[in-house]
Amino acid sequence: MTKTMRSLLVLTAAVTLAGTLAFADSGEATYKAKCMSCHGSAGTPSAGMAKAMGIKPVSDPSIKALTVAQMEAAVKNGKGKMKPIAGLTDAQVKDVVTYFRSLK
Repeated sequence: MTKTMRSLLVLTAAVTLAGTLAFADSGEATYKAKCMSCHGSAGTPSAGMAKAMGIKPVSDPSIKALTVAQMEAAVKNGKGKMKPIAGLTDAQVKDVVTYFRSLK
């Protein structure tokens, strides 16, 4: 009985870890493919892009104040000079927003 419980705990931990890593990879991969060219690799746009498009860094208080739903809406519908990002599933939008919010 104890061996079975230990095995189940190890299996649960492995599945959880694998799911977390896959989640992080998918959000990061989507960010790199669709967002990084404007928002920068670390969530800080280049000075030229920030000025031309009005993009603020992820660390800006006005960006930190946005809710997940507001960020998801911006990805799906566009906001300001940002056009909607086409070709993303709802899950990809959620993953990329979560990844973006994790940037410092």
